[in-house]
Amino acid sequence: MSANTPEMLDAWRMVAARRSFEGRLPLSSMTRLQSLLNDTEGDARYTIEFDRDALQVPYVEVRIEAQLPLVCQRSLQRFLLPVSVVQRLGLVRDEADEAGLPPDYEALLVPDDGMLHPRDLVEDELVLAVPAVPLEPGSEAVERDWSPQQEELAKVNPFAGLAKLKKD
Repeated sequence: MSANTPEMLDAWRMVAARRSFEGRLPLSSMTRLQSLLNDTEGDARYTIEFDRDALQVPYVEVRIEAQLPLVCQRSLQRFLLPVSVVQRLGLVRDEADEAGLPPDYEALLVPDDGMLHPRDLVEDELVLAVPAVPLEPGSEAVERDWSPQQEELAKVNPFAGLAKLKKD
């Protein structure tokens, strides 16, 4: 994480001070994201901004730019997925407060001590940005009829014995 961003932030003090932080976070440092990636080369640039909106709702806005190395499920080749995330998270103390958030906000439940880990905010958004089935943009769909080979056809059907017993 960049030197100007602390490991932990007091969310309520950051909102009161209207603080913002920016930096870079290596993909190799995000343990939950690593299992979704082909490799961990590169980093994510982020901006985290704390403030209140016109309705005095406290929020944190997370902006992330990254190139995620994934494996295309069509070609099985590595490719870089460009990710640009802008997410506004409404800060809530209790799950019941979520109903009072504006419709375009996602809720972020702040722990009782008010401390947030900026690294986790960035990693959470990147995990959500990874598609369930990564496909390289512009890759061609493979359309082919897969007929069984002679060896597969020659294999004995395990239920053939049951069918024979049924006839008898």
